Amino acid sequence: MPLLAERARATPGKPAAIFPDTGEVLRFAELDARANQAAHGLIALGLVPGEGIALLLENTPEFLILSYGAKRAGLMVTPLSIHLRPPEVAHVLRDSGARLLVAGASLGALAAALDLEGVPHRFSAGGAIPGYRPLAALLEGQPTQWPEGERPIGREFLYSSGTTGLPKGIRRPLIPFADRLKPEFDMSWKPFYGFDENTVYLSPAPLYHAAPNRYVQRTIDHGGTAVIMRKFDAARALALIEAHRVTHSQWVPTMFVRLLALPEEVRRRRDLSSHRCAIHAAAPCPIPVKRAMIAWWGPILREYYAGSEGIGTTFIDSETWLRKPGSVGRPAYGRVHICDEEGRELPPGETGRIWFEGGARFAYHNDPEKTAAAYNDKGWATLHDLGWLDEEGFLYLSDRRADLILSGGVNIYPAEIEAVLAQHPRVSEAAVIGVPDPEFGERPRALIVPRGGAGDAALAEELIALCRANLAGPKVPRAVEFLEELPRSEAGKLLRRVLKERYL
Repeated sequence: MPLLAERARATPGKPAAIFPDTGEVLRFAELDARANQAAHGLIALGLVPGEGIALLLENTPEFLILSYGAKRAGLMVTPLSIHLRPPEVAHVLRDSGARLLVAGASLGALAAALDLEGVPHRFSAGGAIPGYRPLAALLEGQPTQWPEGERPIGREFLYSSGTTGLPKGIRRPLIPFADRLKPEFDMSWKPFYGFDENTVYLSPAPLYHAAPNRYVQRTIDHGGTAVIMRKFDAARALALIEAHRVTHSQWVPTMFVRLLALPEEVRRRRDLSSHRCAIHAAAPCPIPVKRAMIAWWGPILREYYAGSEGIGTTFIDSETWLRKPGSVGRPAYGRVHICDEEGRELPPGETGRIWFEGGARFAYHNDPEKTAAAYNDKGWATLHDLGWLDEEGFLYLSDRRADLILSGGVNIYPAEIEAVLAQHPRVSEAAVIGVPDPEFGERPRALIVPRGGAGDAALAEELIALCRANLAGPKVPRAVEFLEELPRSEAGKLLRRVLKERYL
């Protein structure tokens, strides 16, 4: 946290964050001063270290000001997804114990629908919301210096995207004041990506999601500049890379699909020569999509596999991926093990649950049972994803255990079928779910977003034939349906639970 203060003294007039959709710029000195005002305002309300605030904001300067300020006051910061339904937001507010909510006026309808019992302080940013005080009342007139005393440093108190149920919180202890200059997370990512004071980082994703939130703040803490889009638009993103000479960026596979769907003229129009590192994660990237992106942008893609829980991380660069297509790399933090359901370690090539050894410990807030289920008797931790290792120790993802299809006693991994479907030139996106079957329990069904027009019976037959030629019989979808889009979280993760609800 104090890294920002050091940057403000060294380069006060340098842009820390640029918001190109509104033309707003936060320079280092201004961000530092306004964060201090936020810290003083929160302390004046009587909030004490360890208590929390929640942010229901789009990508705006206030998001960064309040995040930095709250942590300087020793508070926990919980960003709220603007795509959650009111009951889900209410759950996070209750579960986190947030004492203050700041909502953007553009989200006034959602803010007005919330049950705010137990949240005594409510402020609106960017306009009025009935029942909320203007944010200026919290900030104006407050000192611009760091708060007095050796208060501990707060943290983000992040919640999962809720792909398989209600969001779950991951709370870590406050940082002692004496450790304020130490890195908050492991530093294995830094040499892999090459962040420094010359970094210009494009964030096309919402700041309330863990990865863009952390990487924007890492950019600022290293003295670089973050260019923060209000909302992802493929053509606009390319224009911003050219206009701001972007060096680094972060994406999810859905964004790659939309970038590749742009007309060739639009794709080739922009000068992307400054762009040297394109980070991606959050969801498995179809092999044809990643190959096409590397062919277009060059070998600048850097993929990682991790989770908000912080139990371990794997990395893979483009050159290695081209040799190991589909892999998410080898561990840079923690050691990977693959185990069956009885806890026995499996040899290379066999699919099982992915466990990390040697990573940081964590706990799901208010859920000791879920926390206990994330650890085994050896102290290894899991995100409940399934995968396998090759002979060289490279990890390949299969699916989450909750997505596994059990058909006539056979384990079927949707990701394997989706990878085959993605090879067809008329498939833009593919999802496979298990639907009830009276004979086999479940059967796989393919849900397809077609490219270049609507799907038809002929395309469905082609897709089933493609699967039949590449997969064992039980894995071949018994039906294909065509959709205009697949439900995804703002992090790009496929919301299978939404698809399954249609058939259960």
